Amino acid sequence: MITLYNNDNLNLRDDKSEMVKYDIAGFPAFLRKTHMPPNMNLTSGSHWHDDVELIYVYSGSLRFNVNGDVITMHEGEGIFINSRQLHFTTSDGSNAGEMYCVLLHPLLLCSSQYVEKKYVAPVINNEGIPYIVLKDSVQWQADILHDIGRIYESSEEDAGELKLLGMFYDLWEKLYTNMGMGETVSPERNHNLTALKDMIAYIHRSYNGKITLSDISKAGNVGITTCSAIFKKYINRTPIGFLTDHRLQKAIELLVSTDMTITEICYETGFAGASYFSEVFRKNFGRSPSEYRRTSRENSTLSSLLTELEA
Repeated sequence: MITLYNNDNLNLRDDKSEMVKYDIAGFPAFLRKTHMPPNMNLTSGSHWHDDVELIYVYSGSLRFNVNGDVITMHEGEGIFINSRQLHFTTSDGSNAGEMYCVLLHPLLLCSSQYVEKKYVAPVINNEGIPYIVLKDSVQWQADILHDIGRIYESSEEDAGELKLLGMFYDLWEKLYTNMGMGETVSPERNHNLTALKDMIAYIHRSYNGKITLSDISKAGNVGITTCSAIFKKYINRTPIGFLTDHRLQKAIELLVSTDMTITEICYETGFAGASYFSEVFRKNFGRSPSEYRRTSRENSTLSSLLTELEA
């Protein structure tokens, strides 16, 4: 899975949550139009943050994993992911997917302590509602889907930040009015998710060094058997498989953005040797690292030429 946003030099708070790199410093909003290639199923983009996340799938289909629940979204559908929920996105099998991705910090809504206490906190602190699937067949949800596209487009408009704030308030009113109380979350589920977040944060920080299954389990303060069971339940991956996914993702970033040799990238991303790295890479992507680099650069050059011609 390629993450929804570039998290190079990942910044983590003390509680291991991610600090999103916003589009404008001082204005906590992140807006993207994102393409997910078919058969892109790496899970290492698992992440969580204080921001709420709004997704609208406008073409194809995508799978979302939120706290272990797998939801398939088709064209015209979307999802609201509440604050601080563990989530990641993959393509839906052989289908590509395209989406609007909007991350907004709840602080944008907190014009006063009264508003924060009455309308914001009850939503983001509702553990029983980690997400809401948005369908265009339900009017208030269809309105939110429309709002997601409008929020993305506001980034290109004059006074776009003010327009975004207005739409965010309008969208939040729909959520607050319609979301209900949700179900009670078991203490065991909360404990497991906390441990998983700690283990993922450890992998994100330490992937380029030697890591054992024991190291990962210790990061979550659980035993090896429990560690493996938690990864299987919530991510459907082994801990070492997740680590490999993350290393591959970092390798892709270096292949595309640097002139480092394949051997240098191999060791930079924590693989034991170039031969093993190439074997794992080909198994996952159907081509060698050098072939992937060449194809990516050819596609990038072609895209630049087409952009120049259109201009």
